[in-house]
Amino acid sequence: MAEPADFGFTVDHRLPGRLGRTGTITTPHGEIRTPAFIAVGTKATVKAVLPESMAALGAQAVLANAYHLYLQPGSDLIDEAGGLGAFMNWPGPTFTDSGGFQVMSLGVGFKKVLAMDVSGLQSDSVIAAGKTRLAAVDDDGVTFKSHLDGSRHRFTPEVSMGIQHQLGADVMFAFDELTTLMNTREYQELSVRRTHEWAIRCLAEHRRLTAQRVGKPYQALFAVVQGAQYEDLRRQATADLAALRVDGQAFDGYGIGGAIEKQILGDIVGWVCEELPEDKPRHLLGISEPDDFFNAIANGADTFDCVSPSRVARNGRIFADRGYYNVNNARFRRDLTPLDEGCDCYVCAHYTRAYLHHLFKAKEMLSATLATIHNERWVVRLVDRIRASIADGTFDEFRDEMLGRFYRS
Repeated sequence: MAEPADFGFTVDHRLPGRLGRTGTITTPHGEIRTPAFIAVGTKATVKAVLPESMAALGAQAVLANAYHLYLQPGSDLIDEAGGLGAFMNWPGPTFTDSGGFQVMSLGVGFKKVLAMDVSGLQSDSVIAAGKTRLAAVDDDGVTFKSHLDGSRHRFTPEVSMGIQHQLGADVMFAFDELTTLMNTREYQELSVRRTHEWAIRCLAEHRRLTAQRVGKPYQALFAVVQGAQYEDLRRQATADLAALRVDGQAFDGYGIGGAIEKQILGDIVGWVCEELPEDKPRHLLGISEPDDFFNAIANGADTFDCVSPSRVARNGRIFADRGYYNVNNARFRRDLTPLDEGCDCYVCAHYTRAYLHHLFKAKEMLSATLATIHNERWVVRLVDRIRASIADGTFDEFRDEMLGRFYRS
């Protein structure tokens, strides 16, 4: 059985008076200096960008999706290829999520977003008006239809663990149930209990598969904390998962997931991190807004992932220190300046807003590549600068200066 010593976490600097810190996650495929943004390569690729380009722009790790890779090309094929990193020619650390988010969000025809409006009636039965539910959850797992061809599948904690072990990522997540802020308090309580029971089964199966897959690098397993916007549910769910042991096997880290209301994101992260052991890394699933980074980091989050930088890039939305803009707009047709004057990325060093404007208008594929390289570098660099500001004691000053420029009225 591979040794968990292949994976570890150390704290390097602390943010005085708060839960924020810098640290180092050690994996079989290299170190991750935290806080860190983990780029999303859903189908074993960050869309439109070479893995070599991701490494050059400073990405420390990539995250792929168990649901999508299970459906296509199949986790068994990726296992045969030597695991996710070898399959996609990425030499660094890799993450995979459990598939729970996609099984439920695609299954109910509802794209969950980070910041939902909780005003109005909550409902457990109506998730998305006019949408056909393709997934059904029960205490054992989730039955769903593929969004690709309508074929029927079933995910359980054991199935998710099997898929993720075949994918071979350095960090994987326990199977959890997706809820939204539209679910009632009663259902959130049920979901927390169900997710905890699934966590027990994930730990047991993870231990069994780790012992069975002799000679493979150790894969760290992170629990996922649910509880929506309720402090008592978040704290209790966290404490229960932190105390959980199966034959001596504990979780190697913790993910903060589920429904998160943007207005209290920092509070939610803080509730969870106050209950977690300090020697385990904490991953916040699905954020990419600059103010969310600062709030999450100050309250104890170490790593984050989000598909947004690459997704919006393909439509011409550009990240810049003075806020987002759309390079498709007519005003950029003759603009021969870089995408962002302060950016050190390859694109800003070699191309202009006018050129990207032309590429998008001409529907050239290169438009997506260049915009994505820039956006990913911009986000990676922002989090790198936040990490440096904690180390040198200038976090608050950097936050105020950065957000003041980005969100200027």
